[in-house]
Amino acid sequence: MKFTSIFAALMILSEAQAFAPSQQCALSRPRTTSLFGKTNVLEGRKIGGFVKPVNEFVLVKTLGEKESSDGGILLAGSSKILKTQGTVVAVGPGKTHAETGKLFEIPLEEGDGVVYGQYDGTEIDLNGEAHMLIRDVNVLVKYSGDKLTLDAVDVLRDCVLVQIDDDQQSTAGGVFLAASANDKRPSTGVVVKVGEGQMTGDGTILPMGVSTGDKVKFMDFAGNEVEIDGEEYSVVHMGEILAKY
Repeated sequence: MKFTSIFAALMILSEAQAFAPSQQCALSRPRTTSLFGKTNVLEGRKIGGFVKPVNEFVLVKTLGEKESSDGGILLAGSSKILKTQGTVVAVGPGKTHAETGKLFEIPLEEGDGVVYGQYDGTEIDLNGEAHMLIRDVNVLVKYSGDKLTLDAVDVLRDCVLVQIDDDQQSTAGGVFLAASANDKRPSTGVVVKVGEGQMTGDGTILPMGVSTGDKVKFMDFAGNEVEIDGEEYSVVHMGEILAKY
């Protein structure tokens, strides 16, 4: 009787394995990151899985001080806001429009390099390394590859990347001037990158009113400066641009 019970149990186990997915198939499934499914450490505590951003949040692994400096950190005008860099580790699903229910997906993916403000987001310690949870709207620019270059950089949604006029940035000898309390930040330049446009509640992408090569005047104190390849640029929203010429 005991032998019969053991034999029946083995038969049931064999049939279950026949219908279960093979190990090869399981390994072939795409994952957002290799850290999913493993035991990780968040703020000193072990967690059974990985940190997955929700809504419009993005998980970014920050670069070290030396790496960030090599990539082009900038002290922005008189405010001295430090721009920081990192690599996207995971991306949330996006923000849902409150009235239409349309999902605004985040135009970022794992591996993208990003530049954002020092005071944007929330810092967390994940597996002993510094990470940031930031909103997608706080991303100034994204770039591919290991270095922040003009060829590799791009702007999101309704943002425009403007190369600031040289005569507003420095003296004739090329020395950058410290802005005083009464000085205005540079607010004219040439458009070098244009985002795809802002999405409306029904999912329509609004056309951008400027193109690459346009010279523009934008609002005083608008935009956020970013240094790329040793040159000064400003990331400006389309609604902050007053005129083109």
